[in-house]
Order: sequence, then structure tokens, then C-alpha cells
Amino acid sequence: MNHYLHFVRVDENKCLGRMKCMRVCPTQAIRVRGGKAKIDDEKCIDCGECITSCPSGAITPLTDPFGELTRFRHTVAVPSPALFAQFGQKITPGKILNGLKKLGFDDAYDLALSCGEVSFALLEYLRENSETKPLIINTCPTVVRLIQVKYPSLINHITPIDIPREIAAREVKQRKSRQYGLKEKEIGAFYITPCPAKMISIKQPAEKEKSYLDGAISISDIYGPLHATMENIDNEESDESVDNLCILGLGWAMAGGLSRTLKLKNSLTVSGLPEILKVFDDMERGSLQHIDFIEAYSCPQGCIGGSLTVENLYISYNKILRLIEELELKKIKRCPDVKEVRKKYSEGYFFKRHKLRPRPLKPLNDDLTEAIKKRKEIEKIYEKLPKIDCGACGSPTCEAFAEDVVKKESSLLDCVFMLPKKLRDLSKELSELLNKTKSINKTGKNNHKSDAKGK
Repeated sequence: MNHYLHFVRVDENKCLGRMKCMRVCPTQAIRVRGGKAKIDDEKCIDCGECITSCPSGAITPLTDPFGELTRFRHTVAVPSPALFAQFGQKITPGKILNGLKKLGFDDAYDLALSCGEVSFALLEYLRENSETKPLIINTCPTVVRLIQVKYPSLINHITPIDIPREIAAREVKQRKSRQYGLKEKEIGAFYITPCPAKMISIKQPAEKEKSYLDGAISISDIYGPLHATMENIDNEESDESVDNLCILGLGWAMAGGLSRTLKLKNSLTVSGLPEILKVFDDMERGSLQHIDFIEAYSCPQGCIGGSLTVENLYISYNKILRLIEELELKKIKRCPDVKEVRKKYSEGYFFKRHKLRPRPLKPLNDDLTEAIKKRKEIEKIYEKLPKIDCGACGSPTCEAFAEDVVKKESSLLDCVFMLPKKLRDLSKELSELLNKTKSINKTGKNNHKSDAKGK
């Protein structure tokens, strides 16, 4: 695949070129040229870090509008468990699901149940694959794309179990098709997403041609209308208990929740891209082979910290934690039957149909000799630079700037430290030229005097 879709865009009318987005980008996909941020499609992994860091709101996600629902005869909302954490403690998941139906969806599917199924399937896979360590969960598309682009040697560590939202969409379409006598393509499944990366995984999945989901609506877009709708729902109309929740599924909303609910003893949880980069660097060096399983989320504290959420992530974390604790105290663990999950697992129900592959960046040149030559040019230019990574040139690091110069995407004079040196060099050249001119003029005058005396 040569063309990659992205759901992050820069509004140049709002962009003030403050460079915060450039500094936080984990793959160095952003440059600031002419006072405006530019995103390299090849390097971008749609993590949303630039969205949350932009002080002028110039970087925004592109989400599917509500009007997309009209394309289908039957629509189903598949909300991320993170949606359950966006409202007050008294608003239960049952009321939220009912609110989605009142809002215009024909049905709303509790994704926590599919998360529970996948939790058991992951346990089975961990038991069978004890040699590859550590295994990395694939629920965060940003993490998957980060590995494809920056850490291709770690691809075999990503679990091949399909993600809950895809399994849920596949299941719900098959079920509704039988129930209403509709074709599966007439049933629209829409994910309520906490981050833009999930939208990319739907529009352009990393490992297959098409997603079972038909679109994504951001939590921030749906929050206001949904909140207003729920105010008009009587308690009698909604399930106000938590007895029907899957405790395993709730854990998927926050970092560490899956390891906690599955009681994994030798796992590692990491959230936030700066920390993930450190962990993956350690993995490449082979220093984490004693760990069995890694939960990695690009957003702080997991999906509840996504850039398209509304509630403070710590308040969201507290709500999910309290729901889990309430279910633990009640000893309510309504989840799929373990025997049924094992049967499906043995039949390949949970596995991805296609293998995940690296997404390497383009080489400096298709010709190896030219590529090596350009690499040497980059190293030569880099040695001249101050190596302080100030970013004033519009590139995130001095090394990235050197590469941009070789690619002719930037000029060496864009470095503020090189300009005085250039001026000094020009001054020296000018001084030498003036001295040389004076010397020539002096020699010419002396010759003229000699000729005059001879006469």
C-alpha cells in the first residue's frame, strides 16, 4: 500500500507555527515551514498528540457526520467502554446505551461483552505461545502503526487476536441480518471513538482490506446530544443496575484494566507515547524477555485519556475503577462462557484473517549507492550543526534537519546558528576580496610608476 489515509488535518488559517505539535510527534512527521505546520503522510501514525498539544486549535480530527447513518436501513452504535466513563457516577452504562438508541440509532451494542470474549481468547493465546516474549496487545492502532513504522522488528510480538470492536461489528451484522432479513451491507455499525486512530483502523485497517465497522463518531461530537437525550429518559426506561456488565470488558477502557481483571502476574502496562518509546527501545535491545505481556496505550491512562474524550481522564479512571470494584464486591462477573470461548478459539473465530506487515519509510534513494552517498551527506551536515535540537529551523531535531537539507526540503541557512557563521564566512570572503583588490591596485600603481621613471 503506497497511500495512507489520515484523519488529522491542519487548518492553516488558525496555525500560528508555534511548533508544539512538531515537538510532541513521536515519529517526527511534522515540520513547520513558512510559519505553518505540515504533516508527512508517510510518517504520521494518527496518534492525536498534535491535536491535544496545539494551543490554537489548528489541528483537528475528521470524523464521520451523523448523516452517514441514513445510508443504512438499520444502524447499530458500538461504543467504546471509555464512553461509560464520560458521565457522572449516577449515569449507568445501561442508560447510556438506551440514550444512543433514543438519539437515532436503531440499536446499541455493549462492546464490553466482546471485550470479555477477547480477554479469554488472549489467555488461551498466552498459554500456547510462551516462547515469544513479551507479547503486545493490539487494541491501540497507534501502537500497532508505531511498530510498523518505527519498530518493524517487533511485529511478531503483536498478538494476532482480532480486536473487540471488529469482532463485535462482525457478530452484530450477522445477528441483525438473520433477525431482520437484511443484507449485511444494509446494516451500518458505527464505533463511538475516543481517539482519531480508531477511525483510521476502520477506514484503512493495518492488516486487511476492509473493516466490519462502517464509520466512527467521536465521543466529543456525540457527548452533548447524548447528554441532553439522557436527561429526558425516565429511570423506568433504562437499566439502572450494573448487574449486566461484563467486568472483563470494563477493564479495556483504562490502562492496566485488562491485566487487573485477568489477574496477569507477569505483565507490564505502559501509556503515553514517550514512555512507550522507552519500553520498545528496551525490547529491541532484548532486555524485556522476562515479561510475558505488555498493555500499551498511546493515550495517557488508556482509552479514557483519548484526544476525543470530554471528561477529565482521572475522573474517568475513577469511574471505571469504581464500577469494576462494585462488580468485584457483588461477585458479578457476567461474561461469555469460558468453554464456548475455547471452542470458538479452536475454530479460529478470534484470529485475524491477514498477517500484519511492516510499513517501512521510503529510502533516501532507490539506488543503494546514491542512498549511501546521501547518508554520508547527512552525517557531514549534522557534524556542522549545534546538536541542541532547538527546533527553530522548523525540524524537530538537528539530525532530522540535516536529512531535510539533503532532501532539499530545507536550507542550511534555516538554522539560526548557521546564519552567523555564514555571515562571518561571507565577511571573511569579502575582506579577502577587498585585500586582494587593494593588492592588485597597489601592484598596478607601482608598475605605472616604474614605467614612468623608465621613460
